[in-house]
Amino acid sequence: MVQKILSCTTSGEGDVIDLTSKVHDVVRESGITHGFVSVFVTGSTAAVTTIEYEPGVLKDLNRSLSILAPSGIEYTHDTRWGDGNGRSHVKAALVGPSLTIPIMDREMMLGTWQQIVILELDTRARRDRKVVITAIRDN
Repeated sequence: MVQKILSCTTSGEGDVIDLTSKVHDVVRESGITHGFVSVFVTGSTAAVTTIEYEPGVLKDLNRSLSILAPSGIEYTHDTRWGDGNGRSHVKAALVGPSLTIPIMDREMMLGTWQQIVILELDTRARRDRKVVITAIRDN
C-alpha cells in the first residue's frame, strides 16, 4: 500500500480541479501492477468524481448541482450556524467524498475522456484542501 496526501488550493464555489495526472503519478510511483487507487477529499463541502474535464460539461455540472441545491432558499444548517453554506454540504453529500479506480497493468482503468476531479462546493472564496490518495495492491 502507498498513501500520499495532495494539497490544493481552490478558488471558491464551482471550482473544479483536475487531479488525474497527480493520481497517475502516485500509481506509477507505487509500482502496483494490479489493485486499486482510492481518492478521498477531507472536509464536508468538497467532493470527488470523474468527468470529462471540458469547459462546457464543467459548466453543466455546476448548473445541475445548483438546481439540486440552489442558493436563495432556506437551509436549516444556515439558520443554525449562520455560515451560508448549507447548499454546499448538500451538494457534497450528493456527489460524495471519494472514488475508487481499478489498476490493471500499472494503469488506472479510466475511459478516454474520464478525468478525476475535486469539486469545490463551499461558498468561501478560497479553500486549502487535502486529498488522500491510497494505492493498494491486489493479492
